[in-house]
Amino acid sequence: MNKVLVAGGTGYLGSHIVNELLSRNLNTVMIVRDKKRVNRNSRFLKIIEARVTEPESLEGVFEGIDTVFSTVGITRQKDGLKYMDVDYQANANLIDAAKKANVKKFVYVSVLNGEQLRNIKICEAKERLVDYLKASGLEYCIIRPNGFFSDMKDFLSMAGKGRIFLFGDGKLKLNPIDGADLAEAIVNAAEEDIKEMDIGGPDMLSQNEIAELAFEACSKPVKITHLPDWIRKTALFLLKTFTSSKVYGPMEFFMTTMVMSMEAPLYGKRHLSDFFKEKQAE
Repeated sequence: MNKVLVAGGTGYLGSHIVNELLSRNLNTVMIVRDKKRVNRNSRFLKIIEARVTEPESLEGVFEGIDTVFSTVGITRQKDGLKYMDVDYQANANLIDAAKKANVKKFVYVSVLNGEQLRNIKICEAKERLVDYLKASGLEYCIIRPNGFFSDMKDFLSMAGKGRIFLFGDGKLKLNPIDGADLAEAIVNAAEEDIKEMDIGGPDMLSQNEIAELAFEACSKPVKITHLPDWIRKTALFLLKTFTSSKVYGPMEFFMTTMVMSMEAPLYGKRHLSDFFKEKQAE
């Protein structure tokens, strides 16, 4: 890679990817909505204003770029934009612009088990984009990570209040990953010509074990309540019936993945237990 572009670089994972690229002294272009809100300085970094939802604003941005990294997506639908507007269409705009400028490779970050979760709105948009990318003719690298450490803060929040609620018996396992570890793996995958990769953190933990780590970080006794699955199903039905897609969308994903195995290949050196302790100390 000689010159790369990052879309979504102001977000959690995107900012880690920018850090990783700059640590390798790679010439990096970062597209943002408002340059004034970005406080970054590096002789290897160029910041350009563009809106990924507006194809015309991408004209000329990709000239000289050989690899694009996109983490563009929305967790919560806002500003009237839906998952199909951003996770799919905005990324499709990026692919079209990259193809027009003869970019060599497009690296896209979806979600673990996204192929099996197309019935969920956010995954439907992401995996439809994966299909579009594969059909684009560009070289591609598709990364499907497990949850981030930052996604586990709900465990810490509940532990701080004295009790953690889990659906089922809490024995399902997952291995969330730190953003810096994931960024390192993504850049390595792009350089090594990997087409598709599932990835998680270094520790395979049951939901019960994650809860125990959260209580330990909070210096509180372990109190876990296991809820029957009918409560989850009822909650999903009520949310879908009586709330907007802005509320229902992220809850649909969270409450679905909570009752399925989310095990991915192990990677990284940063541990969830340390993350919990750091957050609790803040």
